[in-house]
Amino acid sequence: MKKLIISPSILSLDYSKTSEQLKELANSKAEWVHFDVMDGHFVPNLTFGPDMLKGFKKVLPQVMDVHIMVEDAKKYADVFIDAGADVLTFHSEALQNDLSAICDLCAHIRSRGVLAGVSVRPKTSVEPLLQHLDQIDVLLIMSVEPGFGGQAFMEDMLEKVRRAREVIEQNGYSTRIEIDGGINDKTAVLARNAGCDTLVAGSYVFKQDIQSAVESLLCQ
Repeated sequence: MKKLIISPSILSLDYSKTSEQLKELANSKAEWVHFDVMDGHFVPNLTFGPDMLKGFKKVLPQVMDVHIMVEDAKKYADVFIDAGADVLTFHSEALQNDLSAICDLCAHIRSRGVLAGVSVRPKTSVEPLLQHLDQIDVLLIMSVEPGFGGQAFMEDMLEKVRRAREVIEQNGYSTRIEIDGGINDKTAVLARNAGCDTLVAGSYVFKQDIQSAVESLLCQ
């Protein structure tokens, strides 16, 4: 299994302490930063636009791990790649779980020099994607319903992780397995043991000392 990467979600940043927390994050051992884009349609919330991504990229040295929860994934993939995404993850459901369309968009993202990620909601089966993992750089398993931070971890989502890890190991794929939702020092152990190598953590990181929180997750 690959080296563990922590990707703190700046959706949980305390914006009354933006400068201070960004400095702490920049100096932490987190290698990625998770940037959630929500359009108010695909999920019932609105978050960041491309100009925000450009701003964060100027002050953070980490890989920009951009997760677009939007209806028009094809359009906004390019918008956020142009804004500085290093990893661009879209939802399978945004393309009606159409495998041909999903693979085509992954190929386009990769052609732009960016890692291509595909995410599935809790109610969406991961099985159809598993035979296409050679075309997917990051498989993002949602362990909460997408749209809001601070939700409780859905442990039954780890079965998707185990199944994906089995296929990756059997075929020698290089795909990373990322998990997002309810990650803390306890659920991180469960996720890591199930086969995750990339952990998105929001509230757990930003509601305490950021550097210590990241290190505690890396100890899993």
